Amino acid sequence: MFSLKRKWVIIQAYKHNEELHREWSHSYVLEDNDDYFVAASIRASVVESDGRKWHTKEPAIFILLKKKWFNVIAMLKEDGVSYYVNIASPSLYDKGFIKYIDYDLDIKLYGDGTVRLLDVSEYRKHAEEQGYPENIKEILEKSVDSVYKLIQEKKYPFIDDEIKKYYDQFLKETSSVDR
Repeated sequence: MFSLKRKWVIIQAYKHNEELHREWSHSYVLEDNDDYFVAASIRASVVESDGRKWHTKEPAIFILLKKKWFNVIAMLKEDGVSYYVNIASPSLYDKGFIKYIDYDLDIKLYGDGTVRLLDVSEYRKHAEEQGYPENIKEILEKSVDSVYKLIQEKKYPFIDDEIKKYYDQFLKETSSVDR
């Protein structure tokens, strides 16, 4: 069976209307199983849909779920791990890219435990403009509830020690590789 483990990929987020929204360069796949991809990056180059380019400030671990409607970017900051959750379609691999559809709603879990739901107005605007089907909206709302429950119960992927282990694995496996 084909596995992405130990391969470098590009991660792409699309919008419901199939337009490319954002792209992260050079992410290293640490795990590829039936349920998710785990990828890591340091100072990834990010290109926005409007052409703006920037680099991530801190190391990041991506948990890209294949069967659930969200993904997680865990950022390793000096004061701890913070989590950025994209409410999104399940992720898939296609010709060198890990792809998903970003449905605007985001949840941020800060290192101090504060949780915030973000971009609700953007979600409502795009749901109207792009005609999100009712069944998709229901799935997205259930995903928000599911993420809150996982955070509250401190279940995977919201476990700082697991994220740090992935980062250590990334450093070990790529120590002799140009990024």
